[in-house]
Amino acid sequence: MKKYNVAVVGATGMVGRKFLEVLTERQLPVENYYLFASAKSAGKEIDFMGKPHKVIELNEKNITDKKIDIALFSAGGDVSKEFAPVFAKHGTLVIDNSNAWRRDPRVPLVVPECNADDIKWHRNIIANPNCSTIQAVVALKPLNDAFKIKRIVYSTYQAVSGAGVKGFEDLKNGIGGAAPKKFPYPIFGNCLPHIDVFLDNGYTREEDKMIFETKKILNDQNIKVTATCVRVPVYYGHSESINVEFEKPCTVEEVRKILEHAEGVIVQDDVSALVYPMAINAENKDQVFVGRIRKDDTVESGINLWVVADNIRKGAATNAVQIAEKAIEMGAVKDQYNS
Repeated sequence: MKKYNVAVVGATGMVGRKFLEVLTERQLPVENYYLFASAKSAGKEIDFMGKPHKVIELNEKNITDKKIDIALFSAGGDVSKEFAPVFAKHGTLVIDNSNAWRRDPRVPLVVPECNADDIKWHRNIIANPNCSTIQAVVALKPLNDAFKIKRIVYSTYQAVSGAGVKGFEDLKNGIGGAAPKKFPYPIFGNCLPHIDVFLDNGYTREEDKMIFETKKILNDQNIKVTATCVRVPVYYGHSESINVEFEKPCTVEEVRKILEHAEGVIVQDDVSALVYPMAINAENKDQVFVGRIRKDDTVESGINLWVVADNIRKGAATNAVQIAEKAIEMGAVKDQYNS
């Protein structure tokens, strides 16, 4: 079996640490791991795969010194814009978790359960979608295949970990009355209808990401999509109310059956027993949980869904590692170590 050299860029951050956890669990065919971070973290040791790994400073010399086949990035958009092309020009497949490459028409935007075939046309960079988009399209793709989606209305309830360590700390410290440092207002006991910056049209960039990315992943620019994204006082797990209008008629029973057989989806939908997805139960799991499946009687063919997933795992680290697994399986990685 071929083995690969894999780099984790941003290994000391919240998502970077989760990359290491998921990689430990999934055991890719890897010869060597290289953990990269900023100069501030260089030299630190991280226990990983049963042994200490020294953090390497992210610079071009340290990149070119090694034959790296796959680089998993979670170091922010600016770092990705600067260093993803450096890896890519040396033949490394970069899987990037930032928003730096998602809108580039030359870069696949991939959720393996939805559009794994797009991996085949990469030019050494693949974008990992936004966390809130990933879980939505895992549920929506099989329904789109069956009934063709006409319109989507997203309302999201997003955990503070989606804003990184500082967002997490704002909730944790806010319980004791500390003033927020990441968010503009307290998040403890509050909901903020404001994720990322506001755009000229009144939408936030987070909402704009969901609109754009849904169309790109489902490969249909004609789907009408709107979104309202809200930060809520939950540590892990994004929850989403998704209203979908289809072109073809469907029943609740048909939708439920399709979702029960969909890859990566677990249906939790028995309201008589108070069974429905909750963020507290999705934490540290890789699946997307769907419930509250019901008819929208205001349109001819409409359904309401409640969709929940761990935003740091499936919404970031796990999805990226799954892309790497699929790329290896498809022969879409240049095997530099064994070449």
